[in-house]
Amino acid sequence: MDNLFHVSTAPHIRDSITTKNIMYDVILALIPATIFGIYQFGIDAFLVISVAIITSLLSEYLYQRFMKLPITIYDGSAILTGLLLALCLSSSMPLWMVALGSVFAIIVVKQLFGGLGQNFMNPALAARCFLLISFAGKMNSFVNIDATSSATALALLRNGEDVNLFNMFMGNISGTIGETSTIALLIGALYLIYKKVISPKIPLAVFVSFSVIIFISGDFSLDYLLKQICGGGLIIGAFFMATDYVTSPITPNGKIIYGLIIGILAAVFRLYGNTPEGMSFAIIISNLLVPLIEKVTIPKIKGKGGK
Repeated sequence: MDNLFHVSTAPHIRDSITTKNIMYDVILALIPATIFGIYQFGIDAFLVISVAIITSLLSEYLYQRFMKLPITIYDGSAILTGLLLALCLSSSMPLWMVALGSVFAIIVVKQLFGGLGQNFMNPALAARCFLLISFAGKMNSFVNIDATSSATALALLRNGEDVNLFNMFMGNISGTIGETSTIALLIGALYLIYKKVISPKIPLAVFVSFSVIIFISGDFSLDYLLKQICGGGLIIGAFFMATDYVTSPITPNGKIIYGLIIGILAAVFRLYGNTPEGMSFAIIISNLLVPLIEKVTIPKIKGKGGK
């Protein structure tokens, strides 16, 4: 028993895939939704995306330079944070608010907790919720494809109005820059699954629990369910944010439980919340539960002291 095999702390697996590879794969997967968002909402969307990314990069560089830390802006994580935040914002968002959100994401949520790998919640989503709480009016102001103010598809559904499902799938609706086109997001999601950057367990679990609740509450209407899935931030949240390596469980069963919780919370928030959307808060609350989820789903250790 004295000759036990001692193992150092993680990571133990060596692989050619780096953090930089993963970040740029996710960025590449978001290109279809980004291009469509700029096409849909024009120069305003381009400016929001540019300001969010540039501010994220500058915030990380200046903080690390001031604190005399290694400069990590080349790993792609700051670019991805800025891009995700921008895609979750309306193209009509004032640029100074966009910049403030990027600073909050990088400095407060990411760097103050130790940098990449130490943040306890998704920085882009945390910044979106910060902006939503601070500037609710601007965050809930959306423009249509003709640059006029318009309610989102989810808001229309909540008010009992009909929305064309095909337009929702293609993206010919109002909403945030990156959430409108379901097909563009699914193209990126399939790329990430093909490259094995993300596991399909979390998104599938999200869709299962979300669909059950929405299907029952919607009088078992498949049309209503599909519109709820295509509308809002469910797709981008399930595939691109809930699957964040840092803030999601690493255990197989934990991923499923985590996804189920997100889907349940998103459905409840949509049905009974003050706004017709709820994916951002659902993911953030679930992020906070990850340590507990991993604790109860960690595999049993075999060997000394085990059974």
